[in-house]
Amino acid sequence: MTPPREEVVLLADDGTPVGTADKATVHSAHTPLHLAFSCHLFDGEGRVLVTRRALGKATWPGVWTNSFCGHPAPGETMEDAIARRAADELGTRVENLVAVLPDFRYRATDAAGIVEYEVCPVFTATIAGELDPVEAEVAEWEWVDPRVLLAGVDATPWAFSPWLTLQLPALYADDAPEASGQL
Repeated sequence: MTPPREEVVLLADDGTPVGTADKATVHSAHTPLHLAFSCHLFDGEGRVLVTRRALGKATWPGVWTNSFCGHPAPGETMEDAIARRAADELGTRVENLVAVLPDFRYRATDAAGIVEYEVCPVFTATIAGELDPVEAEVAEWEWVDPRVLLAGVDATPWAFSPWLTLQLPALYADDAPEASGQL
């Protein structure tokens, strides 16, 4: 059975939707600006989930990144897209969803020449179920103290996704995050 075609929302430079494209074909050396999201998932102890992208991923395989990312489908709310991806990628549910960097945007090129070019609002959430990551999405995962993550990214930025290395300085103020799990 062929998986359903997944579409992404294409954007004009000002962030307004201008069409859709097949997700399987949109990421290339000439990726158009499109809509995405990143989510940083916390547990009840204030630790953040970091995941290592599966080796079969088309972009940045094997690097460590935030908890999960995705693309809202045309007409899908961010909240519904985040809930869908939490289930599809991590086998879990989320609650307490907060937009923390609603205007985050980046462009990056991986070692194979594939470009990510996204308006990518960043959210935090709390896990609301068991964690059961899907192998095709996640090679490894770990709950870490946010300060440890920040130190790891500072020490070895090449081991992390470019969007995570760009998000963390914007997420963390000069003072350390509170133990509540909110950035």
